[in-house]
Amino acid sequence: LTESIPGVFATVGLHPTEAARYDDELERALLQAARHPRVRAIGEIGLDYYWDAAPRPLQREVFLRQVLLAKRLGLPFVVHQRDAAEDVLAVLREAGPPHRGVMHCFTGDLAYARACLELGMHLGIGGVVTYRRADDLREALRWAPLDRLVLETDAPYLPPAPYRGQRNEPAYLPIIAGKLAEIRGLSLDEVIKTTTDNAIRLFELPSDLSAVTGVDVATRPVEVGEP
Repeated sequence: LTESIPGVFATVGLHPTEAARYDDELERALLQAARHPRVRAIGEIGLDYYWDAAPRPLQREVFLRQVLLAKRLGLPFVVHQRDAAEDVLAVLREAGPPHRGVMHCFTGDLAYARACLELGMHLGIGGVVTYRRADDLREALRWAPLDRLVLETDAPYLPPAPYRGQRNEPAYLPIIAGKLAEIRGLSLDEVIKTTTDNAIRLFELPSDLSAVTGVDVATRPVEVGEP
C-alpha cells in the first residue's frame, strides 16, 4: 500500500500479544523493513496485560528491545498500552529518555499524561475522548500542551460517539478534532492545523501533505453519515 498509494506511510513492529515470536531473526527482518523509505516509525509495540497472550517478563523484554531498535534507527515509535500503565513507564525510563514517540490511543488521566510527556512522548487522541465516562481524559487534555497531541482513529475499533459500537474509520477524525477544540476552547481549524503539524514533525512526513495526497488535510470538510 505504501508503494502504490500516495500519502500512505507505514510503521513496522511486533505487537505485545505476539511477543513470543520475537527473536534475533525477526529483529533482523524488522530492521530491514524499517529501512524502507515509506516506513516512518516502529510500532505498535508495548505491553498488553489485558489479553496476557505472552508472559509479562517477555513482553517487557521485547518492548525494550524494540524501543532501543527505534532509537538506533532514529525513528519514533508507537506504544500500545493496555492494563500495563506503570510497567510501560518503567520500560521507557529504562530505555533512556527523552523519547520520540506517541502513546497510541491514550486514555489516561492527568498524572499519567504528565508522566508520559516528561519522557518526551506525544499523546494519541482517538474516539474515547468523546465518551461520556472519559472525564479524566478530558481533564488531562485541558492541560496537555497542544503541540504534543496527535489525532488518530484506531480503526476499525473505538469509533467516536455517536458511532460507538459501529466500525470506525478515518472519516470520523473531524469529530475527534471537534471534541478537542471544545475541550480547549479553540477553533476547529486551529486544532486540525496544529495536530497535523505535530504529526508531520513527529513522523517526518512531507511538509505539504496536501500535495502528496491530493487532499487539503487542513481545511477539507469530511462528511459522515448519520448514525
